[in-house]
Amino acid sequence: MKLHEYQAKGVFADAGVPVPASRLASTVDEAVAAADEIGYPVAIKAQVQVGGRGKAGGIELVDDAEEAREAADAILGMDLKGLHVDRVLVEEAVDFVDELYVGVTMDRTEGEPVAMVSTRGGVDIEEVAAQDPEAIAREHVDPVFGMQPYEARKAVYGAGVDRAVARDVSSILGTLYDLWAARDATELEVNPLMVTGDDEVIAADAVMNIDGDALFRQPDLAEMEDEAAGDDLEAKANEYGFDYVRLEGNVGIIGNGAGLVMTTLDLVDHYGGAPANFLDIGGGAKAERVTNALDMVFSDENVEAVVFNIFGGITRGDEVATGINEALEGFDEIPKPVVVRLAGTNAAEGMEILNTDLVTVEATLEEAVQRAVAYAQDRAGATTGGSA
Repeated sequence: MKLHEYQAKGVFADAGVPVPASRLASTVDEAVAAADEIGYPVAIKAQVQVGGRGKAGGIELVDDAEEAREAADAILGMDLKGLHVDRVLVEEAVDFVDELYVGVTMDRTEGEPVAMVSTRGGVDIEEVAAQDPEAIAREHVDPVFGMQPYEARKAVYGAGVDRAVARDVSSILGTLYDLWAARDATELEVNPLMVTGDDEVIAADAVMNIDGDALFRQPDLAEMEDEAAGDDLEAKANEYGFDYVRLEGNVGIIGNGAGLVMTTLDLVDHYGGAPANFLDIGGGAKAERVTNALDMVFSDENVEAVVFNIFGGITRGDEVATGINEALEGFDEIPKPVVVRLAGTNAAEGMEILNTDLVTVEATLEEAVQRAVAYAQDRAGATTGGSA
C-alpha cells in the first residue's frame, strides 16, 4: 500500500521528522484559505502517486492569494499522468540552500534492509543510481539489532553531507529506519530533504510504502487504505481482489501469477515498450474474473494495447480460453487490441478455442509481447499524428 504524500508526512511528523506546515484542500476556496492561514509563499502540490509532478505542472509555488487561486484552479481536476487530481496539499515554502536524499528499503540481493543517503536530492534517485552510483552512500543494517547511531553517521558522512547538518540528517535517517521496521514498510524516503540557510533540515517530500500483507498489524495505517488507493482503478483492484500496481506506460499486462506478470513487464521493457500496470488475477481465469481484469485495464486511458500471459496449471488452458472468449464477447466493441499467450496444461486446446476475431494469438511470450508493443506504438503514433 502506498501512502499519499500528506499521509506519509503525518506519520513522519508524529515520529519527530520535521515537515513544513501544511493543510489538505479539495476545493479552490479551501486551498486559498489554507494558503492565507499558513502564510506566503506556499507550494500547492497535487496529491497523486506519480513521480515528476513538478515537471507535469502538478506543483506550483505562489506568492499571494491571487496566484494561489489560479494555481489551485489549474491543478484541481487536472489529469496528471492518467490520474485525476482531486486534492492538493498547501504547504509552507522552504527557503533552502541544499537538497539531500535519505531513504530506507530492502536490498533483496543482500537479504538486508539498506539505508541510503545522497547529496543529489531533488532529482529521480533511480536516475542518480544509474548515472552515478557512487553519489549514493549505502549502509546495510542487521534487522536483529536495528540501525545503530554510528551506522547512520557512517552513511551520512560517506555521502559527503555538510558537517553542520550531519547530526540532524543522521537522526532523521535513524528515525526513518525505526519507522521502516516498526511500520512494516517496504520503502521510506525523503526526496528532497531540504537544508535551510540556518542549517535546519526539513522533509519537503515523503514516500511511505507499506507491506499490504502486514496491514493487520497496522490498524491506523489500514484505515488510510481507501484514501491511499489514489484512483478508481486501484479502488477497483481492491474490490476485485487483484494484485495491481499502476505504472506510466501504455501496454496493459494481465497474468495469473506474480512471476509471470513480472516476466512480462521485463519483456515489454526489453522490446522497447512501456508497461502500464502490474495486474495479477491470481488462480483461475473464469469469465467473470477476466472481465473484471479487462474492465480495469480498458479503463486506463494510457493503455493502447493489452497482453495476456496465462499459464494453465490446475485451471486448464481450454478453460482459460473459454473464459477469455466469454469475457470479450460481453463487450459491444473491443476498445483496445488484446494479445494472448497460453502455456501449460491443455494450452494447445486453448489456443484453438480462442476467438481470433476478438484477440491476436501468439505461440510464445516473446512474440505476444512484441505484438502488443507494436500495437501500442502504432496506436500512440496514430493518436499523436506521428509514426511509431
